[in-house]
Amino acid sequence: MSYSQHFQAAKDYIDHTDEIVSAINDPGVKQQYIGFISTSTVTAFELAIKEVLYLFAEKKHRVFGSFVENTYKSINGRITLDDLRKHHIPRFGEKYVKRFNKVLEEQEREYLKQHGRSIKSSYGQILVCRHTFVHQGSVPSNITYEEIVKSFEPGKKVVDTLDQIMVR
Repeated sequence: MSYSQHFQAAKDYIDHTDEIVSAINDPGVKQQYIGFISTSTVTAFELAIKEVLYLFAEKKHRVFGSFVENTYKSINGRITLDDLRKHHIPRFGEKYVKRFNKVLEEQEREYLKQHGRSIKSSYGQILVCRHTFVHQGSVPSNITYEEIVKSFEPGKKVVDTLDQIMVR
């Protein structure tokens, strides 16, 4: 399965809820949908990251692929940029961390220039929303439904970057 198929499931959910949320006047209920969307998108990110790392390891060696698959069975939201840079990518070699940082900075500059949005901030915002919602039952009060939905596309670029650099 391509890692991008995980994104499609989250996108389908967002498209489905857009119509529903636009008709909701209760801010508390809207806040719940922000939590549901952020949880759905982070789940897609987690599955995609696992898929990228697994496929990379599998191409190196079948046993290594099996090891990585077992290692990443439950990543449970531990996919911040810091987690990727300090815990996940270094397991494959420091050269991949350097590559990730370099390519992500290039992607960040290009995306900001073209779309006026930060890849890194968008990705982080979704993770913070998910974490707050899952662990506290609420979402940050300064985030809107529209903002969290707009963060999905640029946030996906972090995983795209990971996929791009995880090659021999």
